[in-house]
Amino acid sequence: MSRLSRRARSLVAVGAAALVVAVAGCDGGAIAQDTPISSGQSFVSSSYETTVFKAGSRPLAPAVSGTTITGKPLSLASYRGEVVVVNFWGSWCSTCRAEAPALGTLAGRLYDRGVRFVGIDIRDEPDSALAYMQTFQITYPSLNDPDDDLALLFRATVPPAAIPSTIIIDRRGRIAARIVGEASYQGLLDLITPVVAERA
Repeated sequence: MSRLSRRARSLVAVGAAALVVAVAGCDGGAIAQDTPISSGQSFVSSSYETTVFKAGSRPLAPAVSGTTITGKPLSLASYRGEVVVVNFWGSWCSTCRAEAPALGTLAGRLYDRGVRFVGIDIRDEPDSALAYMQTFQITYPSLNDPDDDLALLFRATVPPAAIPSTIIIDRRGRIAARIVGEASYQGLLDLITPVVAERA
């Protein structure tokens, strides 16, 4: 066997090994890289976890306030007495785009039942975020969180790198449920409905 032939076979073997590692990295963990790879952002892929907290042992939601993507001040405390759904998203996240229509539809249908939706837009550019909201007809406000500062306030309940994630806050300001991963219309509705039925 010639030296060139041995070298060619070695390069093929190395390339195959690298491909196996890359595929295992995407399938083996909850956090993967969105496409294009150069985005450098993290999101939840092929992973879904729902947690329901019993009424007597719900963690208190952090006091979050900031500026929305459209430049308006917003505080979660202003929603006290209502059920609040907080969704962590980014326009660069393909899984976020997949769940966006369900969130937008639910926000409109549940508004008269005292349910308020708030987004927290992570590691994003304002223009991209606005385009995302227009594309998916998201009419509820989203806080601008380019450096993950707001997301980190929820780290006891939601892994900071887990995008998308959604939490439901009861009327007393406590976290009643969370979804790590893509939220479906029916799955999210099933979590919201019993919280709405609770007395304040």
